[in-house]
Amino acid sequence: MQDLNFPKFEYRLKSKENKVSIFDVIRKKFIILQPEEWVRQHCIHYLINTKKYPKSLINVEKELVINGLKKRYDIVIFNSDGSIHLIVECKSPSIDISQSTFDQIARYNLALNASYLMVTNGLNHYYCQMDLVGERYTFLKDIPSYKE
Repeated sequence: MQDLNFPKFEYRLKSKENKVSIFDVIRKKFIILQPEEWVRQHCIHYLINTKKYPKSLINVEKELVINGLKKRYDIVIFNSDGSIHLIVECKSPSIDISQSTFDQIARYNLALNASYLMVTNGLNHYYCQMDLVGERYTFLKDIPSYKE
C-alpha cells in the first residue's frame, strides 16, 4: 500500500485465501485491506495517537438512515455526553476530494449534527467546524485534540 500523509503506526496484517486484512483496533477484528480501509486505519490511529481521542468514543463504519436511504459513515467521534464531535469521511488515495465529497458528509451531518467534519483521501485532509445555528462551516488548519 502507498505511503499516506499521516504519521506511521504499528499495524497488523494477515493473509488468508489470497486476501490481505488489517486489524482494526476499534472494531477489534481484521478487515479486508482495500485502499479506502488503508486510509481509514491511518486516520483512526492519527485520531487516537496524535489527537488523543479515546478509543471508547470512536465508532467506525456504522449505518445511518438519511431521507429513508441507508448510508454508512466511516468514522464518528462522540463527546462524553453522547453528542457527536466529529464525522470523518475517508476516500481511497486515488479519489480526488471534490464538492460531491463535501456534499456527502454534509448530508450525513444533517442527521448527526457533528461539531467538526473531516474529509481525507490519505494524501489531502480537509477540516471544518460547523455552525449548526447559522448553517455554515469554517475551514480549519486541523481539528482540535481531545479535551476531557
